[in-house]
Amino acid sequence: MSASSRVDAPGLWIVLMRCFHALSKIAERSIQDAGLGLTDFVALEALLHKGPQTITEIQSRVLLASGSMTAAVDRLEKKGLIRRTSRAGDRRVKVLKLTPTGKRIVEAAFRRHAAELESAMTVLSPTEKHELRASLKKLGLFAAGIGAKDNGTNKGRNDEQ
Repeated sequence: MSASSRVDAPGLWIVLMRCFHALSKIAERSIQDAGLGLTDFVALEALLHKGPQTITEIQSRVLLASGSMTAAVDRLEKKGLIRRTSRAGDRRVKVLKLTPTGKRIVEAAFRRHAAELESAMTVLSPTEKHELRASLKKLGLFAAGIGAKDNGTNKGRNDEQ
């Protein structure tokens, strides 16, 4: 890459968003046969890989809004894929658990989901995957820190950029 082909932040953001949208379409298509939407799938996947959890615990892991999470839990319970149980020692706290049917469905959906995402990412070498993950994590943590400091404002922004 020559010095004259500088990558600016807005251009990089556009590339990230286009990549995210393309991969999101693959992810959504990969779980479609299981009759799941992405919100329901991420909740089931969290239960599959992390075990029983409260709604709040799942919500913090998968970054869903409270209303979306509650609606997903209601749908999944109605379909018989999860059940709510009381936490030992505090009956007010509800813990979500996969039912046997839910486990079977999410395991199959996750296998297909993982395979399709792996296929989509074959363009990257293992080293490139590690580098990309590290770079995106670094950027995300830094951006989250700026957001926390600014509280959504542009304080300290340099307008001469």
